[in-house]
Amino acid sequence: MTVLRLAAASAHFGRDLPRSIERISMVVTAARRAGASLVVLPDAALGGYLADLRSPDPDALPPALPRDAPQFTQIAAMLGDLVACIGYSEEAGGRRWNAAVCLSGDGVLGRYRKIHQPPGEALIYSPGESIEAFDTPVGRLGMLIDYDKTFPEAARTLALDGARIIACLCAWPASLTQRAPRLTQDRQSRLFDLYDCARAAENQVVWISANQTGSMGGLRFLGQSKIVGPGGDVLARTWAKAGLAVAELDVDAEIERARLVLHHLAERRPDLYRDK
Repeated sequence: MTVLRLAAASAHFGRDLPRSIERISMVVTAARRAGASLVVLPDAALGGYLADLRSPDPDALPPALPRDAPQFTQIAAMLGDLVACIGYSEEAGGRRWNAAVCLSGDGVLGRYRKIHQPPGEALIYSPGESIEAFDTPVGRLGMLIDYDKTFPEAARTLALDGARIIACLCAWPASLTQRAPRLTQDRQSRLFDLYDCARAAENQVVWISANQTGSMGGLRFLGQSKIVGPGGDVLARTWAKAGLAVAELDVDAEIERARLVLHHLAERRPDLYRDK
Protein backbone atom coordinates (compact mmCIF):
# COMPACT_ATOMS: atom_id res chain seq x y z
CA MET A 1 0.00 0.00 0.00
CA THR A 2 1.37 3.41 -1.03
CA VAL A 3 -0.56 6.28 0.47
CA LEU A 4 0.08 9.68 -1.07
CA ARG A 5 -0.92 13.18 -0.15
CA LEU A 6 -1.99 15.15 -3.19
CA ALA A 7 -2.49 18.92 -3.32
CA ALA A 8 -4.30 21.33 -5.65
CA ALA A 9 -3.59 25.06 -5.36
CA SER A 10 -5.92 28.02 -5.88
CA ALA A 11 -4.04 31.29 -6.25
CA HIS A 12 -3.75 34.40 -8.40
CA PHE A 13 -0.76 34.91 -10.68
CA GLY A 14 -0.02 38.11 -12.59
CA ARG A 15 2.49 39.34 -15.16
CA ASP A 16 5.44 39.83 -12.78
CA LEU A 17 7.64 36.73 -13.21
CA PRO A 18 9.75 37.25 -10.04
CA ARG A 19 6.52 37.66 -8.07
CA SER A 20 5.15 34.49 -9.70
CA ILE A 21 8.24 32.59 -8.55
CA GLU A 22 7.75 33.92 -5.01
CA ARG A 23 4.12 32.80 -5.01
CA ILE A 24 5.03 29.38 -6.40
CA SER A 25 7.62 29.09 -3.61
CA MET A 26 4.88 29.85 -1.07
CA VAL A 27 2.63 27.15 -2.55
CA VAL A 28 5.50 24.66 -2.58
CA THR A 29 6.28 25.43 1.06
CA ALA A 30 2.63 24.96 2.03
CA ALA A 31 2.42 21.70 0.09
CA ARG A 32 5.58 20.36 1.73
CA ARG A 33 4.29 21.40 5.14
CA ALA A 34 1.10 19.45 4.39
CA GLY A 35 3.16 16.37 3.53
CA ALA A 36 2.18 16.37 -0.16
CA SER A 37 4.03 14.30 -2.75
CA LEU A 38 2.39 16.11 -5.67
CA VAL A 39 1.12 19.67 -6.00
CA VAL A 40 -0.76 20.98 -9.03
CA LEU A 41 -0.71 24.75 -9.62
CA PRO A 42 -3.04 26.66 -11.95
CA ASP A 43 -2.65 27.38 -15.63
CA ALA A 44 -0.49 30.44 -16.30
CA ALA A 45 1.17 30.37 -12.88
CA LEU A 46 4.25 31.82 -14.55
CA GLY A 47 3.24 35.21 -15.94
CA GLY A 48 -0.55 35.15 -15.69
CA TYR A 49 -3.33 34.44 -18.16
CA LEU A 50 -4.86 36.53 -20.95
CA ALA A 51 -6.76 39.61 -19.80
CA ASP A 52 -9.53 39.30 -22.40
CA LEU A 53 -10.86 36.25 -24.23
CA ARG A 54 -12.92 38.14 -26.79
CA SER A 55 -10.25 40.44 -28.23
CA PRO A 56 -6.87 39.86 -26.55
CA ASP A 57 -4.49 42.80 -26.73
CA PRO A 58 -1.36 41.55 -28.55
CA ASP A 59 0.69 44.19 -26.71
CA ALA A 60 -0.40 43.01 -23.24
CA LEU A 61 0.21 39.27 -23.37
CA PRO A 62 1.73 37.07 -20.67
CA PRO A 63 5.52 36.81 -20.88
CA ALA A 64 6.43 33.79 -23.03
CA LEU A 65 9.21 31.44 -21.94
CA PRO A 66 11.41 29.04 -23.88
CA ARG A 67 11.57 25.43 -22.77
CA ASP A 68 14.97 25.96 -21.17
CA ALA A 69 13.96 29.12 -19.26
CA PRO A 70 15.91 29.65 -16.02
CA GLN A 71 12.62 29.89 -14.10
CA PHE A 72 12.19 26.12 -14.44
CA THR A 73 15.63 25.54 -12.92
CA GLN A 74 14.69 27.88 -10.06
CA ILE A 75 11.48 25.99 -9.37
CA ALA A 76 13.11 22.56 -9.63
CA ALA A 77 15.71 23.65 -7.07
CA MET A 78 12.99 24.33 -4.49
CA LEU A 79 11.08 21.07 -5.05
CA GLY A 80 13.38 18.28 -3.86
CA ASP A 81 11.30 15.08 -4.02
CA LEU A 82 8.04 17.03 -4.40
CA VAL A 83 6.43 16.77 -7.88
CA ALA A 84 4.78 19.93 -9.23
CA CYS A 85 2.69 20.73 -12.32
CA ILE A 86 2.87 24.37 -13.43
CA GLY A 87 1.28 26.32 -16.28
CA TYR A 88 3.02 28.93 -18.42
CA SER A 89 3.11 30.55 -21.86
CA GLU A 90 5.69 28.87 -24.10
CA GLU A 91 7.52 30.44 -27.05
CA ALA A 92 9.53 28.85 -29.84
CA GLY A 93 10.17 29.86 -33.43
CA GLY A 94 7.90 32.88 -33.22
CA ARG A 95 4.91 30.81 -32.01
CA ARG A 96 3.20 30.67 -28.62
CA TRP A 97 1.52 27.81 -26.79
CA ASN A 98 -0.52 27.63 -23.61
CA ALA A 99 1.64 25.01 -21.90
CA ALA A 100 2.31 23.05 -18.73
CA VAL A 101 5.41 21.44 -17.29
CA CYS A 102 5.79 18.77 -14.61
CA LEU A 103 8.91 19.16 -12.47
CA SER A 104 10.70 17.67 -9.51
CA GLY A 105 14.12 18.32 -8.00
CA ASP A 106 15.49 16.07 -10.75
CA GLY A 107 14.22 18.40 -13.47
CA VAL A 108 11.51 18.08 -16.13
CA LEU A 109 9.33 14.95 -15.91
CA GLY A 110 6.78 15.82 -18.59
CA ARG A 111 5.36 18.59 -20.77
CA TYR A 112 2.07 19.41 -22.44
CA ARG A 113 0.73 22.00 -24.89
CA LYS A 114 -2.97 22.76 -24.73
CA ILE A 115 -4.98 21.10 -27.51
CA HIS A 116 -8.41 22.74 -27.30
CA GLN A 117 -8.78 26.51 -27.36
CA PRO A 118 -11.68 28.92 -26.83
CA PRO A 119 -11.95 31.52 -29.62
CA GLY A 120 -9.89 34.26 -27.94
CA GLU A 121 -7.00 31.95 -27.18
CA ALA A 122 -6.88 30.76 -30.77
CA LEU A 123 -5.92 34.31 -31.79
CA ILE A 124 -2.77 34.11 -29.66
CA TYR A 125 -1.75 30.50 -29.11
CA SER A 126 -0.99 27.62 -31.45
CA PRO A 127 -2.71 24.32 -30.57
CA GLY A 128 -0.72 21.42 -29.20
CA GLU A 129 -0.39 18.26 -31.24
CA SER A 130 -0.18 15.38 -28.76
CA ILE A 131 -1.73 14.03 -25.56
CA GLU A 132 0.51 11.62 -23.68
CA ALA A 133 0.93 10.34 -20.14
CA PHE A 134 4.36 10.03 -18.54
CA ASP A 135 5.95 8.33 -15.54
CA THR A 136 6.69 10.24 -12.33
CA PRO A 137 7.68 9.33 -8.75
CA VAL A 138 3.97 9.48 -7.80
CA GLY A 139 2.86 7.22 -10.65
CA ARG A 140 1.86 7.60 -14.27
CA LEU A 141 0.42 11.06 -14.80
CA GLY A 142 -1.14 13.14 -17.55
CA MET A 143 -1.78 16.88 -17.85
CA LEU A 144 -4.58 18.89 -19.45
CA ILE A 145 -5.23 22.63 -19.47
CA ASP A 146 -8.64 24.15 -18.57
CA TYR A 147 -10.84 24.03 -21.73
CA ASP A 148 -9.40 20.59 -22.54
CA LYS A 149 -11.57 19.06 -19.83
CA THR A 150 -14.68 20.01 -21.79
CA PHE A 151 -13.74 17.27 -24.26
CA PRO A 152 -14.08 13.71 -22.86
CA GLU A 153 -11.74 12.36 -25.54
CA ALA A 154 -8.75 14.22 -24.09
CA ALA A 155 -9.01 12.71 -20.60
CA ARG A 156 -9.88 9.30 -22.08
CA THR A 157 -6.73 9.39 -24.22
CA LEU A 158 -4.62 9.90 -21.09
CA ALA A 159 -6.44 7.16 -19.20
CA LEU A 160 -5.89 4.73 -22.08
CA ASP A 161 -2.22 5.70 -22.02
CA GLY A 162 -2.06 4.48 -18.43
CA ALA A 163 -2.48 7.73 -16.50
CA ARG A 164 -3.62 7.03 -12.93
CA ILE A 165 -3.62 10.73 -12.02
CA ILE A 166 -4.76 13.49 -14.36
CA ALA A 167 -3.79 17.06 -13.49
CA CYS A 168 -5.96 19.75 -15.04
CA LEU A 169 -4.34 23.18 -14.76
CA CYS A 170 -6.89 25.97 -15.14
CA ALA A 171 -7.38 29.69 -15.55
CA TRP A 172 -11.15 29.27 -15.72
CA PRO A 173 -13.21 32.45 -15.42
CA ALA A 174 -16.81 33.15 -14.55
CA SER A 175 -19.25 33.67 -17.41
CA LEU A 176 -18.35 36.53 -19.70
CA THR A 177 -22.05 37.37 -20.15
CA GLN A 178 -24.97 37.13 -17.73
CA ARG A 179 -22.74 36.81 -14.69
CA ALA A 180 -24.33 35.62 -11.48
CA PRO A 181 -24.06 37.92 -8.43
CA ARG A 182 -22.08 35.21 -6.59
CA LEU A 183 -19.35 33.00 -8.08
CA THR A 184 -20.90 29.85 -6.64
CA GLN A 185 -24.09 30.58 -8.61
CA ASP A 186 -22.33 31.24 -11.90
CA ARG A 187 -23.03 28.91 -14.82
CA GLN A 188 -19.32 28.39 -15.38
CA SER A 189 -18.89 27.46 -11.72
CA ARG A 190 -21.39 24.64 -12.15
CA LEU A 191 -19.76 23.42 -15.36
CA PHE A 192 -16.28 23.59 -13.85
CA ASP A 193 -17.30 21.23 -11.05
CA LEU A 194 -19.35 19.01 -13.36
CA TYR A 195 -16.46 18.41 -15.75
CA ASP A 196 -14.04 17.66 -12.90
CA CYS A 197 -16.26 14.98 -11.39
CA ALA A 198 -17.40 13.51 -14.72
CA ARG A 199 -13.89 13.13 -16.14
CA ALA A 200 -12.72 11.38 -12.96
CA ALA A 201 -15.72 9.03 -12.77
CA GLU A 202 -15.91 8.06 -16.44
CA ASN A 203 -12.21 7.19 -16.55
CA GLN A 204 -11.98 5.91 -12.96
CA VAL A 205 -8.84 7.93 -12.25
CA VAL A 206 -7.75 10.46 -9.66
CA TRP A 207 -8.39 13.96 -10.99
CA ILE A 208 -6.62 17.05 -9.65
CA SER A 209 -8.02 20.40 -10.77
CA ALA A 210 -6.15 23.63 -9.92
CA ASN A 211 -7.57 27.03 -10.83
CA GLN A 212 -6.63 30.67 -10.59
CA THR A 213 -8.42 33.10 -8.28
CA GLY A 214 -8.81 36.88 -8.47
CA SER A 215 -9.11 38.91 -11.67
CA MET A 216 -7.09 39.65 -14.78
CA GLY A 217 -8.45 42.41 -16.99
CA GLY A 218 -12.09 41.57 -17.67
CA LEU A 219 -11.82 37.99 -16.35
CA ARG A 220 -12.77 36.90 -12.85
CA PHE A 221 -11.44 33.44 -12.00
CA LEU A 222 -13.48 30.85 -10.11
CA GLY A 223 -10.95 29.12 -7.86
CA GLN A 224 -12.65 25.84 -6.83
CA SER A 225 -9.48 23.75 -6.98
CA LYS A 226 -10.17 20.19 -5.97
CA ILE A 227 -9.11 16.55 -5.81
CA VAL A 228 -11.63 14.04 -7.13
CA GLY A 229 -11.51 10.30 -6.52
CA PRO A 230 -12.01 7.64 -9.21
CA GLY A 231 -15.68 7.34 -8.26
CA GLY A 232 -16.31 11.03 -8.99
CA ASP A 233 -16.40 12.05 -5.31
CA VAL A 234 -14.73 15.31 -4.27
CA LEU A 235 -12.12 14.47 -1.63
CA ALA A 236 -10.91 18.03 -0.95
CA ARG A 237 -11.55 21.49 -2.37
CA THR A 238 -10.74 25.18 -1.86
CA TRP A 239 -14.06 26.74 -2.94
CA ALA A 240 -13.64 30.23 -4.44
CA LYS A 241 -10.81 31.49 -2.25
CA ALA A 242 -7.06 31.02 -2.54
CA GLY A 243 -5.71 28.03 -0.68
CA LEU A 244 -4.59 24.43 -0.91
CA ALA A 245 -6.84 21.39 -1.20
CA VAL A 246 -5.12 18.30 0.22
CA ALA A 247 -6.28 14.70 0.14
CA GLU A 248 -4.58 11.51 1.32
CA LEU A 249 -5.23 8.28 -0.55
CA ASP A 250 -3.74 5.12 -2.00
CA VAL A 251 -4.15 5.95 -5.69
CA ASP A 252 -3.74 2.41 -7.02
CA ALA A 253 -5.99 0.86 -4.37
CA GLU A 254 -8.76 3.41 -4.97
CA ILE A 255 -8.60 2.91 -8.73
CA GLU A 256 -8.66 -0.87 -8.42
CA ARG A 257 -11.63 -0.64 -6.05
CA ALA A 258 -13.49 1.60 -8.51
CA ARG A 259 -12.79 -0.80 -11.39
CA LEU A 260 -13.51 -4.00 -9.48
CA VAL A 261 -17.04 -4.54 -10.85
CA LEU A 262 -17.39 -1.96 -13.63
CA HIS A 263 -14.16 -1.39 -15.52
CA HIS A 264 -15.00 1.41 -17.95
CA LEU A 265 -11.81 1.29 -19.99
CA ALA A 266 -11.97 -2.49 -20.45
CA GLU A 267 -15.68 -2.46 -21.33
CA ARG A 268 -15.53 0.12 -24.11
CA ARG A 269 -16.72 -0.70 -27.65
CA PRO A 270 -14.31 1.25 -29.85
CA ASP A 271 -15.33 -0.86 -32.87
CA LEU A 272 -18.70 0.94 -32.78
CA TYR A 273 -17.57 4.47 -31.98
CA ARG A 274 -17.21 7.11 -34.67
CA ASP A 275 -14.30 9.51 -34.60
CA LYS A 276 -15.77 11.90 -37.17
